Amino acid sequence: MPLRKLRNIGIAAHIDAGKTTVTERILYFTGVTRKLGEVHDGQAVMDFMKQEQERGITISSAAISCQWKEHNINIIDTPGHVDFTVEVERSLRVIDGLIAVFCAVGGVEPQSETVWNQADRYKVPRIAFINKMDRVGADFYEVVLQMDKYLDANPVPFQIPIGAEDNFEGSIDLVEQKAIVFKENERLVIDIPEDYKEKAQEARKHIIEKLADFDDEIMELYLAEQEIPAELIKKAAREATLKMLMTPVLCGAAYKNKGIQLLLDAVVDYLPSPVDIGAVVGTDLNDPEKTHTRHPSSNEPFTALAFKLINDLYVGQQTFIRIYSGKLESGMQVFNSTKGKYERIGRIMRIRAKDREEISEAGPGDIVALIGMKYTKTGDTLCDPDHPLLLESIFVPPSVIDLQIMPTSKKEEEKLGIALHKLASEDPSFNVRVDEETGETIISGMGELHLEIMVDRLKEEFGLNVQVGEPSVAFRETITAEAQQETKFVKQTGGKGQYAHCVIRIEPNPARGFEFVDHIKGGAIPNEYIPSIQKGIHAAMEEGILADFPVVDVRVVLLDGSFHPVDSSDMAFRTCASICFKDAFMKAKPILLEPQMKIEVNTPDEYIGDVIGDLNKRRGRVEAMRRFRKGAQKVNGFVPLMEMFGYATTLRSLSSGRANYAMEFDRYVPLPREMQEKVLAKIKEKKRKQSA
Repeated sequence: MPLRKLRNIGIAAHIDAGKTTVTERILYFTGVTRKLGEVHDGQAVMDFMKQEQERGITISSAAISCQWKEHNINIIDTPGHVDFTVEVERSLRVIDGLIAVFCAVGGVEPQSETVWNQADRYKVPRIAFINKMDRVGADFYEVVLQMDKYLDANPVPFQIPIGAEDNFEGSIDLVEQKAIVFKENERLVIDIPEDYKEKAQEARKHIIEKLADFDDEIMELYLAEQEIPAELIKKAAREATLKMLMTPVLCGAAYKNKGIQLLLDAVVDYLPSPVDIGAVVGTDLNDPEKTHTRHPSSNEPFTALAFKLINDLYVGQQTFIRIYSGKLESGMQVFNSTKGKYERIGRIMRIRAKDREEISEAGPGDIVALIGMKYTKTGDTLCDPDHPLLLESIFVPPSVIDLQIMPTSKKEEEKLGIALHKLASEDPSFNVRVDEETGETIISGMGELHLEIMVDRLKEEFGLNVQVGEPSVAFRETITAEAQQETKFVKQTGGKGQYAHCVIRIEPNPARGFEFVDHIKGGAIPNEYIPSIQKGIHAAMEEGILADFPVVDVRVVLLDGSFHPVDSSDMAFRTCASICFKDAFMKAKPILLEPQMKIEVNTPDEYIGDVIGDLNKRRGRVEAMRRFRKGAQKVNGFVPLMEMFGYATTLRSLSSGRANYAMEFDRYVPLPREMQEKVLAKIKEKKRKQSA
């Protein structure tokens, strides 16, 4: 099939907007499935993990292929819950176009904004589908207004609904100027009903006026008051969508099978093929300033990005890749330019959710899974060994919540280590570390649900019985002042000794992460020891100094030092740098940083005072309030994560169960001094008890 007839698309939305149901209907109407799978009864094809079926939510992005109107469509269904935002992130990195699903009642919700911003970051063209038009409170036009106001989406309705709520019958296709109504299981294409003609004319005129801004031919026909053919509208709308100048908006009710075929038509008509996306740009391995381009062609050198790992009980580790150029064949050797390692391609699989089909080769635009990769992880570039380059990796947000985890018996300790390593390799937002002093295993993730799912998977998939502690906040450590430190590390042990000498200055480096600057002159420390100094500092930062939390946002300048021709070694300089950094850190007015969360509470008017009062008590800061439907408001603000444990129960009792909320990580902010003292005292007491 020609590349122009391939679509790599994602489906993303806020939780409960109905994106998995939309995907299930797409699979049904394209003939991939014979019966409809439902989320609420755990039968959805795309939600095949046990944890997804039990909770009725998507946790892991799933890939599947289908065909519509002689086009091949690869679909990635992504999670809506903010705890699994990295799943959306890595899917958006490799897709070409996106269907953003909105609930006709909820409108633009917190995760809708997050997904939209992620799509902006990767410059992904998108169309919008306003779902659940049959629900009480459905308001198509209000959602379009919210998309314009809160997402700056430049939304343009290409359909308008016929009726709403219980009276939702179908929609009017403004391009073809026909009405599509659904009677039981029948889909009828009819003339636009008389009472909708004026509204449809206005809405079509709005499309043409928008397109006239981007297309000269439409502008001329519009000014001459001539009829504009549907094909010309589609062509201009496609170009505007690909350039992200507008977002075509459609509507329907996926659960009632209304509007899905028109949505598929829009995917084919308005979303890009790999050819439309064009060349991908990578950097030279030896010179980051130099770039290489790879066009979506089988004749170009092979280039692909690994975006997901799954450990399958039957076939082992599956590595999902998106191929940008060249051909991949079984048995071929490729180069992992991120790791600097060679990989041999074993089996290549085309994935259909939990089913797989083995293929012998794959080409540009394909999304496939590879079995048996040794070194490749999420975000790694695979390329032709003779034409290496490095593609942009995948952004991974920091983990914000910790949980202590223990095996129930000594013999399960090794099994737990292996299982945690597998889970961490699958999910880059899930981290595992061992506290050196206490020997405790600490797992970190994006939220309580994220860690709950991981613990559940340890029990279900790996057959491990584990004990867990209370969730706690994953603080970070940083400095607020400059400090200079000189350290000599000298050890004589009878034979060859150890000698290293470093002078460093450390400085605050807010929001820019870790930077290392080498100012050594005249070979005071030989070049081969500089990486060892950097590794020693890295190790100290990961362990934490003030309270065993990772150190962030620090700039380290290596000023001076000395070495011994016999006694100096890599290990001596690593140890010396680690001690030097720790001493400098304690002189540089260290502080703890706490995760600040962005929160949105939806509440009926009568509880607004109680909700705001409770947020204020939690050190929250309310930024805005807006009415989102009659008798109800959205409260937006920021609140420290450490104050939010148990919030769901409190909100339920404050609002008689009628309010709900969504929360996502915003950034790390300094912990107030008095709170810091309490946290440090608590950690000290805990360690004292454990060592007693």
